Amino acid sequence: MKKYFRLLAIALVALVLAACGQTEETTKVKVGLVGDKADQWEYLQEVLLEEENIELELVKFTDYRQPIEALQDGSIDMHAALTEIYMDSINEEAGYTNTTLGYTTLNPMGVFSEKIESLDDLADNATVAIPDDVSNGSRALLLLQTAGLIEVDPSKGNLPTVSDITSNPKNLQFEEMASNQTARALGDVDISVINNDMATDAGYIPTQDAIFLEPVADTSKPYYNVIAVQEDQTENETYKTILEYYQTDEVAAIIDEMSAGSSIPVWDGAPQPSGTSN
Repeated sequence: MKKYFRLLAIALVALVLAACGQTEETTKVKVGLVGDKADQWEYLQEVLLEEENIELELVKFTDYRQPIEALQDGSIDMHAALTEIYMDSINEEAGYTNTTLGYTTLNPMGVFSEKIESLDDLADNATVAIPDDVSNGSRALLLLQTAGLIEVDPSKGNLPTVSDITSNPKNLQFEEMASNQTARALGDVDISVINNDMATDAGYIPTQDAIFLEPVADTSKPYYNVIAVQEDQTENETYKTILEYYQTDEVAAIIDEMSAGSSIPVWDGAPQPSGTSN
């Protein structure tokens, strides 16, 4: 009988230890990012592992299309690098189903130059570098329209192309290139329209170094950056937990410090840098 109870006790201890082991098992999530700076995600790596047993693997890409394709084929579990309008345009073009889980930041696009200090100094026939993909290129053209340099066909909405320019009084010459080349092209063009994170990776602070910066307005919403997952994973509790930890004041503070106020949190209730609004 004593032997029986001893074996029973050993079995119970083994079950308890197994249960504890299951409780402590980490959940691994691969997150796709673009660019080198990821202070907020490095912070989340630590806090999520400590508090939720969620282990984040940060997978860094060099252009915006790569994380969309990686999410679609299952190479990553989510990405946090893209505007919603860009993601939707690739979804439509390729038949993909990347889906917004939640919003992160608005990263205003800027006009940069190594040759002039103001758009007032831009000469006729100047060369202008813009991204060559549909959504970022269109965004660049709309920014130049806001700056008073060109006009585009209003019927094209948020997606005009160079062929939709209806007024170009300075006869600007457009050079379309990959988004990750627009900063490198600064030595070869008069002005370059550069995505916020590409400018930051190149060592610029958009709020300080851009000669014209995209204004923040209600029309900015298509350019909100998102955390995206596969279409059938929007109710995944682990992914929702990651979003919840992202959309906090602590992360907002890290973003503000990292970007010198150039990147603006846009989730509900997010603290705003001075002079901005959702």
